[in-house]
Amino acid sequence: MAKDLMKWTNVSSLQNEINRMFDQFFRGWDFSGFGQEAGTWSPSIDLAETDESVVVKAEIPGIDPKEVNISIQDNNLIIKGEKKEEKEEKGKNYYRMERSYGRFSRSVELPASVDMEKVNAECKNGVLEITLPKKEEVRPKQISVKVS
Repeated sequence: MAKDLMKWTNVSSLQNEINRMFDQFFRGWDFSGFGQEAGTWSPSIDLAETDESVVVKAEIPGIDPKEVNISIQDNNLIIKGEKKEEKEEKGKNYYRMERSYGRFSRSVELPASVDMEKVNAECKNGVLEITLPKKEEVRPKQISVKVS
């Protein structure tokens, strides 16, 4: 029984050493595209909060804003859409056509309750900007107090 325990201890030590070597070797490498299904893409998102509103910016270059669906469910902002891109090149001795398609969906938990009746979205130069005004009751209030 002691031999079996010693065997497993050695295997565990070997596995830990191999994991350490792989971690050290691959440190700093970007694997963000690996493991994703073909055709998937996800826009980068920035989130900012002010006293009056929450602003979400999503990078959607090459996507028709009409192909983007924005909704709010349970205090989550959901942005869905589809990227359809075609590139065509013609030359004297060649013809090349590339197509890429992919649906995307991003969900962002909103840090405050928003007034859903006043949400505004605008798209300029491939950047979708969604402004979500806060409800009056969650906005910070300031009062002056006189010292007597």
